[in-house]
Amino acid sequence: MAESGRVVTYRELDEESNRLAHLLYDRGLRPGDHIAFMLENHPLFLAVAWAAQRSGLRYTAVSSRLLADELAYIVGDCEAKVFISSAALAEAAVSIEPVTPGVELRLMLDGVAPGFSSYEESTAACPATPIEHECEGADMLYSSGTTGRPKGVRPLVPARALGSPSTLFGLITRLFAPDRDSVYLSPGPLYHAAPLRYCMNFLRLGATVVVMERFDPERALAHIERYGVTHSQWVPTMFVRMLKLPTSVRTKYDLSSLKVAIHAAAPCPIPVKKRMIAWWGPILHEYYAGTEANCFVYVNSADWLAHPGTVGRAIVGVPHILDEAGEDLPTGERGTVYFAEGTPFEYHRDPEKTRSVQDPKGRGWTTLGDVGYLDAEGYLYLTDRRSFTIIRGGVNVYPQEAENVLALHPEVADVAVIGVPDEEMGEAVKAIVQPASPEDAGPALEAELIAYCRARLAAYKCPSTVDFRAELPRHPTGKLYKRLLKAEYWP
Repeated sequence: MAESGRVVTYRELDEESNRLAHLLYDRGLRPGDHIAFMLENHPLFLAVAWAAQRSGLRYTAVSSRLLADELAYIVGDCEAKVFISSAALAEAAVSIEPVTPGVELRLMLDGVAPGFSSYEESTAACPATPIEHECEGADMLYSSGTTGRPKGVRPLVPARALGSPSTLFGLITRLFAPDRDSVYLSPGPLYHAAPLRYCMNFLRLGATVVVMERFDPERALAHIERYGVTHSQWVPTMFVRMLKLPTSVRTKYDLSSLKVAIHAAAPCPIPVKKRMIAWWGPILHEYYAGTEANCFVYVNSADWLAHPGTVGRAIVGVPHILDEAGEDLPTGERGTVYFAEGTPFEYHRDPEKTRSVQDPKGRGWTTLGDVGYLDAEGYLYLTDRRSFTIIRGGVNVYPQEAENVLALHPEVADVAVIGVPDEEMGEAVKAIVQPASPEDAGPALEAELIAYCRARLAAYKCPSTVDFRAELPRHPTGKLYKRLLKAEYWP
């Protein structure tokens, strides 16, 4: 752990995950069953994940920033039989107990709370050796659903023997060449797909993983020097914050150990990436992928400098740019980006959502909802997001969640939530509201609506500003022309 210096050795990781695996097995969980856990970047976060991974279980890491209703929905929807949290998050964890009856065992780290058993006491008597029938499990992380509720991304992979190499493991070893002497810095929340999956795979290699409790731009630089970091992964917002540090701060840390800086999760502005390459050298590696893992598009620094703005060429999946009818578009023309021959997946308990990301001609190609084009050399450029998902600091924000909340406010006649440019975070969340009474539009109602939303959703999903309109642009059928609204804010 970067700040506290707390060390979890490989022996401790092995034994801790074995004890929990035995406890889960003793409670009747078998391969394919599900657990969920909501933890801060905790020293035992990865041990919990490994207990499920080596037991053949499916596991859902839940954001520690969610409010009770959102948390209860995910824990119930994923059909978790076990829910694990910590004393630091006890208030939210305890609140969902009455509405998650499917959970058979609740464990709490660092203390106890009503309805929870002590994690430490429950696992203490369990063997530190592996369970008898180990096999590979899989994460099931959550993305957006058709109703605005998040949906679990369920990979359609057969049961595999423990230690079977995954596609991501092969990509990491091939592209970034880590080994047991590597030191991987993870500055983001572990409940996100990339931090969780990359930490797990670097551990498979025997590398040292350094987890930041929370991101801070100067502390990140200090940790690279302190721990001799060789590999790291970032989102563009982190680059922006580090570049905003005074020159005297940016230059006082020794970053010479850093060989690979990976970034993904959100578009990186061309000027930002050029400045990072000038500062850190040509060690930036960008990829485009999603929780769905249906593709992996990659570019190194040299190729990016020759093709500024690209997210790279596909390594997993064959990209196709399609029009609305599902026909392939010529090189250079913009359309929805689909991938053939990618990893198959489905959205848990949502066949409609699963069908919605498949190509119109039924060939099994899938999309992450982005719009872009290919150049003559096969480099992919992204130009828009079909679903209008807001990417704030590398985190997806799904506007319909806030729209669903704000639409219930008595002073709101109509509402649209969009992403608008934000220099530091990439995008900011803005609500555009048609008030029920036009004379009420103003700062007081804006503050009331923001507070109303934040009382019902995690703050990062809620608008930070509200604009008022006499009427929103809608088709007579009721379809909202959100693109017209976005065009007013994006140059």
